[in-house]
Amino acid sequence: MSPSSLGIDEPINVEEEEEEEEEEEEEKKEKEEKEKEGKEKEEEEEEEEEEKEKEEKEEEEKEKEEEEEEEE
Repeated sequence: MSPSSLGIDEPINVEEEEEEEEEEEEEKKEKEEKEKEGKEKEEEEEEEEEEKEKEEKEEEEKEKEEEEEEEE
């Protein structure tokens, strides 16, 4: 095998490959972070939803208690 077939006399290609690999790694990390952020946002929204429902139930219970007191 000659050195050129191994790519030894072409260091530019090696550098380009390394750059491409680094870019791919960065893209992968960004994608993972976006997915993580998306999951966190979803969880936050679910928590807010649960909080609202809880507040509404408490409000309804208060109203029921007030109505019962008025009836007495």
